[in-house]
Amino acid sequence: MNKRLLPNVVTLSNLILGVISLWLTMEQQYNESAVAILLAMVMDGLDGRLARRFKVSSDFGKELDSLSDLVSFGVAPALLAYASVLYLFGYAGLAVVIVFALCGAIRLARFNVLNIKTYFIGIPITFAGPLLTIFVLLVNRMPLYFYPIITIVLAYLMISKIRIPKY
Repeated sequence: MNKRLLPNVVTLSNLILGVISLWLTMEQQYNESAVAILLAMVMDGLDGRLARRFKVSSDFGKELDSLSDLVSFGVAPALLAYASVLYLFGYAGLAVVIVFALCGAIRLARFNVLNIKTYFIGIPITFAGPLLTIFVLLVNRMPLYFYPIITIVLAYLMISKIRIPKY
C-alpha cells in the first residue's frame, strides 16, 4: 500500500468503527458498541503517528480525522449513552446527548481553526467520547443521576478554555 494512503485508510477505519458502533447501539448491543468506540480510539491514535512517521500529514487528512472523530467520539458515544441509560430521563436525556455532540463538533472546529501545537484548549473529543463510553460500560455500578451530570460536564470541558499540554 502507498505510504501516503495508509494514514487516511486508518482514519477511515476509525470512521467505520464509529458507524458500526451506531449500528450496534441500534441493535441494543451496547457492550459491543462500546468496544467499537474504544477500537476507534486505537485507530485514531495510530493515524496521526503514521502520518508523522511517513511525513505525509495533510490538510485533507486533518479534516478527514476531525469528521471521523465527530462520528466515533461525539455521535456514537452520545447515542450509546442515550440508548443505554439516558433515555430514562426522557427529553432531558435527549437534550444532554445533543449538547454533548454539539460541544464535540464545536471543539473539533475550534481545534482545526486555532491549530495550536503545544497545548489543547478544552479536553479533546477523543478523550471525552471514550470516557463517556467507559462510564456506560459501568452502568450497573453508578447511580443513574451520575450519567446526565457526567455527560454535561464532559461536554462543557470540551468547549472550556482549559489548557492541556500536548505530549
